[in-house]
Amino acid sequence: MATPVIMPRQGLSVESCVLTEWKKEVGDRVEKGDVLFTYETDKATFEEESEVEGVFLAKFFEEGDDVPVLTNVCVIGEEGESIDEFNPHQEGTPEEEETEGEAAQPAVEEIEEEKVEVTETTDTGDDIIKISPRARRLAEKNNLDYRHATPTGPGGRIIERDMEKLLAEGPVFTPAAKEGYGDMPAREGITGTGLGGRVTTADLERAGQAEVEEKTVAEPEFEDVKLTNIRKIIAESMHHSLASTAQLTLNTSFDATNILSFRKQVKENREELSLENITINDMILFAVSRTLLNHKDLNAHFLDDKMRIFKDVHLGVAVDTERGLMVPTIFEANRKTLNQISREVKARIEECRTGSINPDYLQGATFTVTNLGTLDIESFTPVLNPPQTGILGVNTIVQRVKEVDGELVYYPAMGLSLTFDHRAIDGAPAARFLKELKTNLENFSIIMAK
Repeated sequence: MATPVIMPRQGLSVESCVLTEWKKEVGDRVEKGDVLFTYETDKATFEEESEVEGVFLAKFFEEGDDVPVLTNVCVIGEEGESIDEFNPHQEGTPEEEETEGEAAQPAVEEIEEEKVEVTETTDTGDDIIKISPRARRLAEKNNLDYRHATPTGPGGRIIERDMEKLLAEGPVFTPAAKEGYGDMPAREGITGTGLGGRVTTADLERAGQAEVEEKTVAEPEFEDVKLTNIRKIIAESMHHSLASTAQLTLNTSFDATNILSFRKQVKENREELSLENITINDMILFAVSRTLLNHKDLNAHFLDDKMRIFKDVHLGVAVDTERGLMVPTIFEANRKTLNQISREVKARIEECRTGSINPDYLQGATFTVTNLGTLDIESFTPVLNPPQTGILGVNTIVQRVKEVDGELVYYPAMGLSLTFDHRAIDGAPAARFLKELKTNLENFSIIMAK
């Protein structure tokens, strides 16, 4: 029995997905668990595995198509089974289908050409060119290069009328030029200076020399790489962020002695206390979730004519993946322990990097933290995720000097960079948030006891 395969719904907010790559083709044998195709939401990539075995009978979409969720994408069954009832594109009326059928009929000339002659194939080294014998004879008789012709015959074949059109429009070669043209690729813009506008050997020499000179003068080496759907979304959102908000960044640093000491203690007693591998980033997330409760304008969304203030802190955590930047959300982070935050962050990061995260976790954040400290960045300007009003950048630890009891001592300083939307919050309130966060991080053991 034929079985359709639908485009899954990955999260309640997802309405369509981009089909990125087919892993099976029509006629292939499919076993349970075989990957049929891959697809993307605006933030993640997934693989769709077959739940049945059989023959891959049909596919209804091509790579790059935006497919609505719950729509039939392909059919698996046994050879000979009908797939018409599963085709999501069969929506036309009988009259429309009849009209389309008539429009699809080939011209009489093409039918006769197909009946009388067998297609010959010529491999030029780059492309396969199909040309009928009659068209080939016309090309040879008139010294035409059929590579200049536009095929209109069945299956992309060059037929006689295509060569007649080329004969009328050119270029036409002299016999010597035709022989000399040989394996030279078909070029646009070769100007014939011979009788009747024919291309001569001198014309070919000039064209070849011009091509050599062009390559010699300037032909930079490059590769055009098509943007992924995720990269397009990131590009659009970053441009929208900078174009639609009034962003300002404040920078400060704090003495990381206390959190480094606390992390060392946790690491030494981790197994005994059944703790996660608590990282410095986990500790910063914990401190941010508590500090934001006293700075409501930074735990908010700016909605043009109003501010939406949130009672709980839903922290976005920027994650670097091979597919691009992703920002999963730790919901109600202010209600979770340090150990719970650490466990959930690690789970969300792994899901982002494997492309298995539920898209519902990629929205709803009220404030975002992005950490480039592991990449030795000392200061940077994070870009807001509208409608959020703030984003905190975390920097690397550097050794600095401060005066203690009249003596200069070195201490580990960690930088913090706060970008905020100046439409929603002024500089002084934003600075007060940074100052309180700095105090909490320098006294991390105390805020853990609260």
